[in-house]
Amino acid sequence: MRRSIPRSIGDVLEDFIRQNNFDLKLQEIAVVEYWHELMGSAMAKYTRKIYIARGVLYVEITSPVVKSELFMNREELCKRLNEYAGTEVVLKIVFR
Repeated sequence: MRRSIPRSIGDVLEDFIRQNNFDLKLQEIAVVEYWHELMGSAMAKYTRKIYIARGVLYVEITSPVVKSELFMNREELCKRLNEYAGTEVVLKIVFR
């Protein structure tokens, strides 16, 4: 029986996440959750659906006025979301 050096469960999980490329998916989930914090409760209540696919953040907005305002600020929003993630997770934002 081979004995190994004892490691904390946090280190083992971190290695598992890195080896299986789950870190990008976890960052995407964090960005989606951060959307409501970034927008605040007043703007976030107009958000119906939000998800990321292939680096594109899709946001379904219920108000045309809010959608127009967000569309004009999408570059800044993309920048702030990526700063939060610490890496370039969102390449583009599409409002529907």
